[in-house]
Amino acid sequence: MIDDFVTGADAPRNLSDVEEAVRKAAAAEVMPRFRQLAAHEIVEKNGPHDLVTVADRLAEDHLTASLTALLPGSVVVGEEAVHADPGILGALHGDAPVWIVDPVDGTRQFVHGDPGFATLVALAHRGELLASWTYAPALDLMAVAVRGGGATLNGEPLRSGSPDPDALLDIATSHPDFTSLEENEAFARLAVSGVAPRPCGSAGLEYLHVAQGRLGAIAFGWENPWDHAAGLLLVAEAGGASATVADEPFRIAGGNALPFTAARDEPTARRVLALLKGTDLGGEPRNA
Repeated sequence: MIDDFVTGADAPRNLSDVEEAVRKAAAAEVMPRFRQLAAHEIVEKNGPHDLVTVADRLAEDHLTASLTALLPGSVVVGEEAVHADPGILGALHGDAPVWIVDPVDGTRQFVHGDPGFATLVALAHRGELLASWTYAPALDLMAVAVRGGGATLNGEPLRSGSPDPDALLDIATSHPDFTSLEENEAFARLAVSGVAPRPCGSAGLEYLHVAQGRLGAIAFGWENPWDHAAGLLLVAEAGGASATVADEPFRIAGGNALPFTAARDEPTARRVLALLKGTDLGGEPRNA
């Protein structure tokens, strides 16, 4: 069964096979095109900040074939496939194991020759995240998380730790072009003394920075599962915490109250949510 794939006797081999599949897809389809893209290989999807390249499409095709072969009966929810057919998202509500794939997370960085991009893969079943892989091929970083089994970066245990309470709290946030007016107003509340918000880069790598203890928190206003599934499990297994402004867990199948946060520890997550909601830590409005 699906639980045996990540926790059974063959789990180490299975997890290693998935990691190898991710590495092979990036090596075959992504890295040969890094800093080598022709103009016609880059297309705007929903505006100048939402790009897709031939590498995104071919890497997703590669991963779709290899991952479903590793776990017969599984299906793939990939960013590019969903863009072509939004109905594919319905698989997140089904009974089959689901691979959630972002073939090139941080396409804008990839297009501009910045190494800050990643390939993201998560395995979920009935809405529950079971394992994830965050691979930054240009940086030679591979982070793996397994539900209840912890997180590693290049094979070494990964722990987020707690930020220094006297240090500046740095937060990576959504780009305003991808969020509503109401959500942007919530992000504006982060601009207070002791907090340093900044626009995010690759979402997957921002989650990795939180899991590493290099970034205090993220706050995002969109819920595409391929952007968040791998990172949310990575942060959780590294000891961090996450929640939406409704004080609920983020649901990968959608329908979340937005924005939401993931942070190095639970007190930091509560602090960020209070700022986003305009309340104190007890839930009372700040201007009351």
